[in-house]
Amino acid sequence: MDEAISKAAALVEAHGYIRQFAGTTVVVKVGGSIMDQPESLGNLIGDICFLKAVGMKPIIVHGGGKSITAAMQKAGLEAQFVQGRRYTDQRTLSIAEHVLVNDVNKGIIEHIREQGYKAMGVHSLASCAVFAQRMFLQVQEDGDDAPRKVDIGFVGDVNWVNGELLNALTDSGVIPVIAPIARDQAGGKLNVNADSVAGHVAAAVKSEKLILVSDTHGIRTGESEDTLVSHLTKPQIEQLITDGVISSGMLPKVEASFTALQGGVRKVHIVDGRIPHSLLLEIYTNTGIGTEIVL
Repeated sequence: MDEAISKAAALVEAHGYIRQFAGTTVVVKVGGSIMDQPESLGNLIGDICFLKAVGMKPIIVHGGGKSITAAMQKAGLEAQFVQGRRYTDQRTLSIAEHVLVNDVNKGIIEHIREQGYKAMGVHSLASCAVFAQRMFLQVQEDGDDAPRKVDIGFVGDVNWVNGELLNALTDSGVIPVIAPIARDQAGGKLNVNADSVAGHVAAAVKSEKLILVSDTHGIRTGESEDTLVSHLTKPQIEQLITDGVISSGMLPKVEASFTALQGGVRKVHIVDGRIPHSLLLEIYTNTGIGTEIVL
């Protein structure tokens, strides 16, 4: 009886949020270790379909870095990174596109269709909605008078997203599934960080929320779980970056968060995809389970 009452209370708590967010768009970036765990990925896609069932309009952006690295190793190539960005030559780009589009993207679409919903792959081999320009890094080493411009290959920096196309798809009941291979002005292809793509997509469609599914519980100020911060503003995050609390793998996520917020998104959430139903707990409960970010 107690368990049944608890479930009923959860439904009552969720009801207000379901009404509040019905008809709004939510962008979910799926990445990290959950991409290599079929059961966990399937459960997460099921939760995204639940958002669709209760009236939200989800858009999925996915990564696939580990799968790309594995495919490169199989082809006898070694992954190289510069400031956390994968150096991408033509062969690496071809492998990345094949893995992201033909393996990861199609797999997610199959999960969605198995649940009875419509989905469409939005990527470089079909209808592309993400466009970018070539990215060059500024690297300054000991002894350098000024930063050097470093070419990291076919890596892109997003400069435009076709929000009209994505909104048309969601308005027609389709869940767009975006792979992070962009097109440039000349029709060439560029590999783009999936967090960055998600931030630009959320801004372009003016989504209610951007949710970054991560391998961490959210943003912490220390090593222990009790240092998780449930709510942060942009200035507070900038201070944490200055203090060195936020670094390395979390930086692309907070940069994507700033892109989304400055583009009109109300809130960004970072949640741990390894926790069952973390997506729903963050959206439809009072306390949430990860870190929410606002301006």
